[in-house]
Amino acid sequence: MMGGPRLKVPEELLALKDAAAAEPEQAGNGTGRSPLWTAAAVLLGGLMLSWPALYNGFPLLYPDSMTYLDDGPTVARAVFLHQFSAYYGMRSFFYSLGILPFHWNISPWPIVALQSLLVAWVLWLVVRTVATRHTISRYLTVVLLLSMLTGVSWYSAFIMPDILGPLVYLSIYLLVFAPETLSRAERFSLYPISVWGIASHTTHFMLAAGLWLLLLLFAAIERSHFLRRMRSLAEVAALLTLAAVAQLALHGYLYGKPSLNGEHPPYLMARILGDGTGRKYLEQHCPQVQLAICKHLGQLTDDSDDFLWGPDGAFASASDEDQKLMLQQEMTFVLATVRAYPREQLAASAANFWGQVKSFGIYGFDPNPWILDNFATTLPKSRGSYIVSRQARGVLPLDLLTDIQLWTVLASLAIIAVSIPMLWRRYPLRLAGLSLIVTAIVVANAFVSGVLSVVDDRYGCRVIWLIPLLAATFLLEWLTRWGSRKKIGTMNRQAKQA
Repeated sequence: MMGGPRLKVPEELLALKDAAAAEPEQAGNGTGRSPLWTAAAVLLGGLMLSWPALYNGFPLLYPDSMTYLDDGPTVARAVFLHQFSAYYGMRSFFYSLGILPFHWNISPWPIVALQSLLVAWVLWLVVRTVATRHTISRYLTVVLLLSMLTGVSWYSAFIMPDILGPLVYLSIYLLVFAPETLSRAERFSLYPISVWGIASHTTHFMLAAGLWLLLLLFAAIERSHFLRRMRSLAEVAALLTLAAVAQLALHGYLYGKPSLNGEHPPYLMARILGDGTGRKYLEQHCPQVQLAICKHLGQLTDDSDDFLWGPDGAFASASDEDQKLMLQQEMTFVLATVRAYPREQLAASAANFWGQVKSFGIYGFDPNPWILDNFATTLPKSRGSYIVSRQARGVLPLDLLTDIQLWTVLASLAIIAVSIPMLWRRYPLRLAGLSLIVTAIVVANAFVSGVLSVVDDRYGCRVIWLIPLLAATFLLEWLTRWGSRKKIGTMNRQAKQA
């Protein structure tokens, strides 16, 4: 039997319905949103992210923090006044120079403001790629939850370059997978953040370069947006190149020899010795090989940090001549050890990798006498404020914070696992790109840190908050689709009534 006459749906409603159906794939670039509201939201987000420093009563410090603060003026005098020094330190000069205008060896509080605002800004751009409606309220909700339940706020308030790494990886996501959501000014704002972040730590450069190679492979496999993706990857390659050239130029200017790392201790040698395979190699081969480390065989322990930094450590206590020889012979020693004991080293490296995957507690903020001793030369006017801080008194609830983050990460993994089948039919490419980046970074960070350096909660904690952020984007995507379906249902009812 033939049905009754079909209702004619107004063309305006059909257009609205098509737009609503396509909405999950289209995140606006905010051009229709007041810049004042955006600025207010980012400022409020920055304030949320700085709460650990406010709670502590002082910016959070680590022994390396004092080095970064102290090296800046020395490097600046060499660069701008041509007043060279015999020693500039072993940390990133670019982080030291970047934060120098924000402390001038007076107070580190402006550094917390800078880092918190940078994190808030990049998170705004990321959240906006999936939250097409109620963007500001959803952004503030995400920032509030991340700041209270993960370590992102603790690293924003931490005078270390650790937080800049995740900003680089999220900037790569924005430039490669969501360039159409960025205005020209927003796009340009990511350039200095990315270059500074890449140049601020060796691992940031390594991870960003590895991520670029992975995304290049992804673009070749995907093909559907190959040319656009290649243009974005060329943009990222230019940022990596600029950071590398800046490192080479600055180290060449200061030392007379270009390098990406400058002066640095033998981390790989320390790792191999800590694994036991290096010590085993030396005990069996020192009579036949000419290695400077053989002179200090009796000082070796299984603690790689003790080797590098301990007062009686083999490297720390060696003469300048022996230290230079150890650095020159580092790769020779490492490769010889790996060739001699491949299975043992593979087992040790695998254990280190897995240990780093599981290590992401909010630790490393304990009181340290070395920090206090260096206030006299680094931050003389702030010493009194630091002494009364919770960190200096050793009363920060780090175990509780670690437990909260652990359960947050586990809950986030569950949300992601449940959401993937729900979104599988129309899995947004942006969400796929962010998932790829977060997964790759968490895994690669564990490899670079645990296998090539040392297993440390701080190394895992600086990136683990990206998993809850990814889970939040899945929830926002689901909310966007639910809102679109609701809008389509309303338009269907309106069409039937027309």
